[in-house]
Amino acid sequence: MQAVMMKRLIFGFILLLSTALSAQEVSELGISGDTLEQQLPWPLTMQARLDSMMRHPLLDDTQLGIMVWDLTDDRCLFCMNHRQLLRPASTMKLLTAITALDVLGSDYQFSTSLYYKGTISGRTLQGDLYCVGGMDPAFSSDDLKAFAESLDRLGIDTIAGCIVADTSMKDTLKWGEGWCWDDDNPTLSPLLVDRKAASAAQLEKALGIEVRGARCEVRDEMREVRGARCEVRDAVLVCERKRSIGQILERMMKDSDNLYAESVYYQIAAMTGRPAKAVYAQRLEKALIERTGLESSRYRLADGSGLSLYNYLSAELEVRLLRYAYQHRQVYSMLLPSLPIAGEDGTLKRRMRGTRAAGNVQAKTGTLTGVISLAGYCTASNGHRLCFAIMNQGTQKGSVARAYQDKICSILCD
Repeated sequence: MQAVMMKRLIFGFILLLSTALSAQEVSELGISGDTLEQQLPWPLTMQARLDSMMRHPLLDDTQLGIMVWDLTDDRCLFCMNHRQLLRPASTMKLLTAITALDVLGSDYQFSTSLYYKGTISGRTLQGDLYCVGGMDPAFSSDDLKAFAESLDRLGIDTIAGCIVADTSMKDTLKWGEGWCWDDDNPTLSPLLVDRKAASAAQLEKALGIEVRGARCEVRDEMREVRGARCEVRDAVLVCERKRSIGQILERMMKDSDNLYAESVYYQIAAMTGRPAKAVYAQRLEKALIERTGLESSRYRLADGSGLSLYNYLSAELEVRLLRYAYQHRQVYSMLLPSLPIAGEDGTLKRRMRGTRAAGNVQAKTGTLTGVISLAGYCTASNGHRLCFAIMNQGTQKGSVARAYQDKICSILCD
């Protein structure tokens, strides 16, 4: 047994040395790379190949943070600059998604509701109508048609009172902290119709009713908070449209939809207080970071989508989050299906095709100017489940950084 271990150590030393030598120098050793890989244990082979990637020309003038974790053996396999703080771009959505599943639960639903107060006389409501926004990013004109049909079934076509667009779920900030003015920023309104903020005047037209009273955007004294939901006190529910957190996460992660991510972010925030504020969500995110075993004060959190230039995470943190999710099956079972699959769908549909990473790697991408990130899961050739985070920053050509990350993923799966 000692002889076998010594042989492996010697081969490991030679393989590591070979990554720094020319092909001719390796040949002079009398042992081919294929022979080495056949006789070395899998971790040493993979680590040596990853080590060779640390001398890639891309890293001559850019930054890299990387960490690979063996979830099966629960140990670090490889890391480089893994604690360096870098901008995560859309891999920030991993923190948002894992926090949401951990705090809200897999049964959580996004809702937008229509209520009335008063009495119905003929076809007139002697009272007020309330549309309570729950920041459902998928709420559409089709949902408004369902509201209109519900009013019609009640025989209502006129309101003697007011129509209220209740946007009191969150604060009035329209942008996230650190968002660029010239970016494609989502609308941060609790009452969304086809991804745009809805006003009381728009609701009146869409619902096909005549409003004889006023139009009001918010009427706070009518709110009643129950958990993360907002209802109208002493009112009758006319219609409610719901979406599951699984439906929202799928588009949020696979398509990297920023509006969906911010909507999830403010659902988290609403669990702490009303109106929901970004700082409330950050408190729960920091609590999760502490549960992973890291100090939350080391990181800078600004939004839920990764659009902000103020976010600063590390490859180590992203790996710890992925490990936490893996160890909590109710989180992992919802997170994994939402992640893009290499070579198949989402933002990884055109990447890693023709490699062993295709159909294997499930990971969240991240892209900002100068920032390319990738973090997720894969299965190694020995059957071990891995999670990884690769954060490239300062790159002028995103295609070069993506190709670099794809090569690393191929090494992990090969």
